[in-house]
Amino acid sequence: MQTIMLKAKLHMARVTHAVLNYEGSCAIDGELLDMSGIRENEQIQIYNVENGQRFTTYAIRAEEGSRIISVNGAAAHLATEGQRVIICSYAHYSEAELDAHQPALVYLQEGNVVSHTSNAIPVQLA
Repeated sequence: MQTIMLKAKLHMARVTHAVLNYEGSCAIDGELLDMSGIRENEQIQIYNVENGQRFTTYAIRAEEGSRIISVNGAAAHLATEGQRVIICSYAHYSEAELDAHQPALVYLQEGNVVSHTSNAIPVQLA
């Protein structure tokens, strides 16, 4: 049996560009891709914190150190420049892999600068 688990998350990224007349996808600073383990052309889910839109696209590499998060093509209607988004990727894991699995969580602050990383989401308290 395979279980779909969170592989990586870029938490509270700020959209820097929304380019309607582009082939599609989401350009992400190459350093952020490498840090999170999201691969170029990998399917990603984007959750717009500002308007609740949720959509699927794929990651492409933006210039390293640019702090670019560019939502392109039709998705530019769902997230605009300045909005905060959560970008996630998921993967299938076997039962044998589940015990050792830890997602790569990258938390961003203004300017898409990394504030910290983690491998566990904090327990939600009452």
